[in-house]
Amino acid sequence: MKKIILLLIFVCSLSVAGFSPVPYPMLEITLPEPIRPYERIWRATCAIESGNNPRAYNSREKATGIAQIRPIKLNDYNRRTGKQYKLHDCYDPEISREIFFFYATQYHYSDILGICKEWNGRGPKHKEYYKKIKKQLSIMK
Repeated sequence: MKKIILLLIFVCSLSVAGFSPVPYPMLEITLPEPIRPYERIWRATCAIESGNNPRAYNSREKATGIAQIRPIKLNDYNRRTGKQYKLHDCYDPEISREIFFFYATQYHYSDILGICKEWNGRGPKHKEYYKKIKKQLSIMK
């Protein structure tokens, strides 16, 4: 009996000291990095629109926040989603991101030009905007 108690004390002291008396295999499960297909274009858009400044404001267009969301885009987003965001809410980068990703994914564009048209408009300047985004994406690599 004394031998068993001594053996038990010895095994416990090894465990406390960080030693394991019986080695055992460990299985470590790590979650993969999520796939974010629009993340790079989001970052490029923020760099072009506001210089990554979440407090940016364009008084001429009333464009607000890091992605420079205009009132007409916000009204359309609220109408389509049932949300009730106000323009000042777009100073929050997470809300701006939510709105941007809605438009980036809504039409399932697989190309950058389509996303640029959806975000910045289809007017005569969309090609210029597209070139800025492409340049920013090449810098980010």
